[in-house]
Amino acid sequence: MSHTQYLLRFDDICPTMNWRVWAEIETVLVQRQFKPILAVVPDNRDPELQVDTPADDFWEQVRAWQDRGWTIALHGYQHRYVSRNAGMAARRRKSEFAGLPAEVQREKLRRGMEIFEREGITSRVWIAPGNAFDATTVALLPDFGINIISVGYFQFPYATQLFRIADCALPNGEGEQPIRNPQSAICNQMTWVPQQMHYFRPAPSGVWTVCYHHNRWDSARLQKFREDLDHYNANIVSLEDVLEGSVARECQWSAWLCTHPRVSEFLIRGELKLWSWWSAGQKRRQSAEMNAVQLPR
Repeated sequence: MSHTQYLLRFDDICPTMNWRVWAEIETVLVQRQFKPILAVVPDNRDPELQVDTPADDFWEQVRAWQDRGWTIALHGYQHRYVSRNAGMAARRRKSEFAGLPAEVQREKLRRGMEIFEREGITSRVWIAPGNAFDATTVALLPDFGINIISVGYFQFPYATQLFRIADCALPNGEGEQPIRNPQSAICNQMTWVPQQMHYFRPAPSGVWTVCYHHNRWDSARLQKFREDLDHYNANIVSLEDVLEGSVARECQWSAWLCTHPRVSEFLIRGELKLWSWWSAGQKRRQSAEMNAVQLPR
């Protein structure tokens, strides 16, 4: 991968989101044939996300987005922050999952995916509320068919290997306890896709996810969104484009950045600022060269 790619991600998709603003956003996305990542809350109980009257046809709309090829991600379970734990990739100490016992996290994941399955939604992408989750969450996700996580300040997707011992036993003679098969370890690959931005800006080679929370947008913010899509149109791709265009490999540096958000956010923002200055300088030089060519001799 040797060029700049932007992913569109919209969080807090639920029946009580700002539907007036979303109608404008959806129209633009359909017109330009973009395929965003939508972080859908299965059973929203967060009062902060109760912005509009509940849409009775919410799941019908989610199925329509899925049919268009848009990526539906599991955005927690109820979007309720019950733990004061930042987990492994977030800065804020509040989470729906991080720090909770494995059995509690498993039950939340089970109930969330059960709602998705009941409504005909297939998902293999995890987006935690507040981006806060821990190693226990990661270990549980493959049991629910999830093998992609959107989070973190790094530049290219990378992979990690998860191992667990399968429920497999070898006979150990009549009347004796079975021996667990040491060769029965199951390996699951987890792909980590970065999420570094909340608005478009010039960026170097890499995969750059622009994450939006549209509930409080006004007309000016909508207009800026349209202008950004027009400007960066050629570099906006879908998650499937990213995954098909490259093979995610293990990368210790990216993994370190992902799990050290204070340091990595500082480094990424510094890199983007330097790149913006360099890009602006390049444009000024090109403009000056074009003007020089056009001057009469």
